[in-house]
Amino acid sequence: MSSLRAIEIKAFVPARDYDLSRRFYADVGFEERSNFDGVAYFALGECSFLLQRFYEQAHADNFMMHLLVEDADAWHRRLVERDIVGRYREHNVRMTTPADRPWRMRDFHLIDPTGVLWHIGHNIS
Repeated sequence: MSSLRAIEIKAFVPARDYDLSRRFYADVGFEERSNFDGVAYFALGECSFLLQRFYEQAHADNFMMHLLVEDADAWHRRLVERDIVGRYREHNVRMTTPADRPWRMRDFHLIDPTGVLWHIGHNIS
């Protein structure tokens, strides 16, 4: 059965403006490990995704990512310190404040320049 072992799963995140999105994700804190033919591989620790030069509004407007972190408040503070919203305001980047959710998670939302909605949070015990 070892040949059926899954190694990794990554989402293809759409980008309306590919180069802008590459800068945005680097500024958020992801490391761009490769970029070839309109697909950039971004990683942070064991988490990764593929940014693609692809945009359809209906798809982007309904695309969501969930990033489970150790401390959502620390992540939020870091993004505020980096002035992510201010630096990308003209590209409609938005961010909420962290809040406790009924499903036992504390999270906040970050909307990227394409309209992709990120849920960044940690579990509440």
